[in-house]
Amino acid sequence: MTIFRKVALVALAAIGFMSASCGAYAGYLQITGNFHSVIDGQFYRSAQPTSEDLASYVRTHGIKTVINLRGKHPGAAWYDDEVKTAQELGLTHIDFGMSSSKLISPDKAERLVELMASAPKPILIHCLSGADRSGLASALYVRKIAGLDAASAAGQLSFYYGHVGIPVVSTAYAMDRSWDDIEARDGKEAQANLLNGVAVR
Repeated sequence: MTIFRKVALVALAAIGFMSASCGAYAGYLQITGNFHSVIDGQFYRSAQPTSEDLASYVRTHGIKTVINLRGKHPGAAWYDDEVKTAQELGLTHIDFGMSSSKLISPDKAERLVELMASAPKPILIHCLSGADRSGLASALYVRKIAGLDAASAAGQLSFYYGHVGIPVVSTAYAMDRSWDDIEARDGKEAQANLLNGVAVR
């Protein structure tokens, strides 16, 4: 066996191991509901919760609002169960439809920020897997409401939560592009405001 072939086999084995590990981790996130604290006492994220999950999150974290990023789906078992459970638990339930494979405009992102800022807290936000749409919403909360730095916000869109943002390969890369567009617009507005402030003086 040549050295080149040995190296190739080792590389393939390493890739296979990494792929299996990533797949196992993604499966683990889904089994556990992909629930995470974004800002303790204020904001939490998860995959689609069951009725039992919601009740548990209310007991453990005092959740007062559920924001569903999958949009309204009356007649679907998961949606009807969620709305019914929210009513029984006395939660505010809000539908805000997004697609993980489509860009969200800065204007729509701003509407989501306003909604999150005004909703009773603590908030639980969720999509289907809790990785992509929930990641973008969490990044917006961290940056625009909690006022943390851009790096902390962007970290909400990472594989730690199951998000895979790879151009061409992943349709969920739309969430990364949306975040970049929002940050770019905010940067331009901040610069314009600074220049206007200087001009006023």
